[in-house]
Amino acid sequence: MASFALFGISVSRGISIGRAHLVARAAMDTRHYLIPQEKVEAEVLRLQNALDTVQKELEAIWTTLPQDAPVELGAFLDVHAMILADSMIAKEPFNIIRTRRYNAEWALLTQIEELSARFDNIEDPYLRERKADIEQVAERIMKVLTGTQTDFTPVMTEPDGERIDMIVVAYDISPADMLQFRDDTFSGFVSEIGGRNSHAAIVARSIDTPAVFGLAGALSLIRQDDWLIVDADAGIVIVNPTSVVMEQYRARQAAQARARKKLSKLKKTPAVTIDGTPVTLLANIEFPDDCKAALENGAVGIGLFRSEFLFMGRNGNISRIPGEEEQFEAYKKAVTLMKGRPVTIRTIDIGADKPLGTPETSTLNPALGKRAIRYCLAEPELFLAQLRAILRASAFGPVKLLIPMLVHAFEIDQTLAFIEEAKAQLREAKIKFDEKIQIGAMVEVPAAILGLPMFTSRLDFISIGTNDLIQYALAIDRVDPEVAHLYNPLHPAILTMLSMTIWAADKANIPVSICGEMAGDAHLTRLLLGMGLREFSMHPAQLLNVKQEILSSNMKLLKPKVDKVLSLVEEAAIEEAVQQLQLEKTADES
Repeated sequence: MASFALFGISVSRGISIGRAHLVARAAMDTRHYLIPQEKVEAEVLRLQNALDTVQKELEAIWTTLPQDAPVELGAFLDVHAMILADSMIAKEPFNIIRTRRYNAEWALLTQIEELSARFDNIEDPYLRERKADIEQVAERIMKVLTGTQTDFTPVMTEPDGERIDMIVVAYDISPADMLQFRDDTFSGFVSEIGGRNSHAAIVARSIDTPAVFGLAGALSLIRQDDWLIVDADAGIVIVNPTSVVMEQYRARQAAQARARKKLSKLKKTPAVTIDGTPVTLLANIEFPDDCKAALENGAVGIGLFRSEFLFMGRNGNISRIPGEEEQFEAYKKAVTLMKGRPVTIRTIDIGADKPLGTPETSTLNPALGKRAIRYCLAEPELFLAQLRAILRASAFGPVKLLIPMLVHAFEIDQTLAFIEEAKAQLREAKIKFDEKIQIGAMVEVPAAILGLPMFTSRLDFISIGTNDLIQYALAIDRVDPEVAHLYNPLHPAILTMLSMTIWAADKANIPVSICGEMAGDAHLTRLLLGMGLREFSMHPAQLLNVKQEILSSNMKLLKPKVDKVLSLVEEAAIEEAVQQLQLEKTADES
């Protein structure tokens, strides 16, 4: 068997070695035929029975969810149950059967293709990848209709009786399927589609499992039981590796296991550089229970609580909004779990490009439309309810209030006025809250950086959202395969903007942090430290790797080197210089 490599998108980290377990795509071989008029209702009933079966499957998975399962898994089950109950799935395919006399599979595919086309027009990368959730639900229904449900529990052993790890290879992998793969038999995931913002990618990172997505044609190129190496660090899958390559990767895998064990000993070690510079390491979370993982990995607080997940990941009606009490209980739970450590709650970052329901219409350019704070200012009742809930939670521990997508001075002033109004309403109701709650802004638009004085003169802190900043500054959608290769956090313009922001915040004597993906990339830690960044916020699983970089850095030696990096204007030269910073780490340690 010839050995070859496939190149895709790295959505997690680590190395996995095992046999391929192929998960067939039910929709690929769907039959298309017309139903006689007298059998239409029987076909409707067949589809309804399939929907009921999938609903029971999701409920069964939910009830068997282990206590230590990542909180994202339960939330994504809610999303799939929500999609299953939505009229676009629960009603429209039945209308297609009755009006066009399509068979159930054809009717379902027709509706899914129409919904997928709507999502393709959405510019926000996170929301556009929600199309995958709809397709995953349809895939589960299709498997019931075609009788091709997947066997999720293969057990393979070597001739000597030793069990072999399995690697899932699929067209697409849903979070619900990941629950089926949750035991340690499965050590990696390979998917033909998907990107870093897919729900499956988020789950893969949360359970720290190697995964590579975007490998077009993987199901046709990889055979059942082929030996695979999933190098999630490099985004490579090696099929039927030679004995030499296998030996090299097993050595790397063992080295990573030793490194992880060593890293775990750093949980309680203060994040301080060799020369005594303290650094604050915070965690990004989506749900209150994520605080547990944050604490387990040594976070000293929450730097970003993405509150929109409370609005988007819900069971029942797709457009239902959690009320003030429900939000308050969620924020209070996070504050309580953090036991006196600060919790930064970002107000809802949702709008034209992140609608609360299935998008009925598309905006010419949703990423530039009514989103985040623009949405909130246009919906005062929703905004005030959230502000009151956050303020009430501040009575139970230190809370910071973070506002996304601010650009104009009048937006800042209007936001501050709403906060004062929410405070006045609570005072009138005699409800306690922190009168001196700190208020900060997300800096994620180039115009905000160029107009930083209007932020530093009005607010208490700044948090840089590098994901949106890079996309807006470079006009690059990192999920679009046609231009994703142009998405580069080391572009000289990006480094200049980051340096400007950190310098301006320091001059104004207000704290500045980074909460985008750059903060959790250990290869960039020394660069950001040299720029003057002293507060990082990231996914809990990334904290210890970043802490290790901090502990081995010497600011006196690092700063002049980073100043030279910032003087470069060619991307290739910058990337080489940043790599050199890593290679020189041992010299700094001495």
